[in-house]
Amino acid sequence: MANQKVVMDADGIDRSLTRIAYEIIEKNKGVESLILVGIRTGGVFLAQRLREKILKIEGVEIPMGILDITLYRDDVLKTQKKPLLGKTDMPSSLDNKKVILVDDVLFTGRTIRAAMDALIDFGRPKLIQLSVLVDRGHRELPIRADFVGKNLPSSLWEAVTVHLTEKTGRDEVVIEESV
Repeated sequence: MANQKVVMDADGIDRSLTRIAYEIIEKNKGVESLILVGIRTGGVFLAQRLREKILKIEGVEIPMGILDITLYRDDVLKTQKKPLLGKTDMPSSLDNKKVILVDDVLFTGRTIRAAMDALIDFGRPKLIQLSVLVDRGHRELPIRADFVGKNLPSSLWEAVTVHLTEKTGRDEVVIEESV
């Protein structure tokens, strides 16, 4: 049996994404040379939402890429399961672009390290910034997010799950503790 607690509802997620969109625009002094890159799967949906919010704010549709990091993970050869590969799609070279890497939860930092390795295969970005909906701590690598929807200190035995309408039919962030 597990105890679940909703720590972010649909309105909270929407408000956080709106704030992040404004922060991205402000930090980058506009949207010139920006490209959003969503990490499969949750990061893709969040990147799409950020793209829509930036379009409403700036009136400019910025390019968006989709990144599958499966083969870049440092644990891909340590598992018995055959990895499921998703599609990676970049609209253009990343040379001299300001890349906003988007993911749902930042935990150990290993997913982000793999994503940065994968990004370099598509060019040499001017810079890479990280946007996450939830930062739960427990870093194993020296990685930090530039844009955070919610800092959610958690214990290692808790699970943080992001439900998004595009995948589960509802928007919420849930923390679950095994009892």
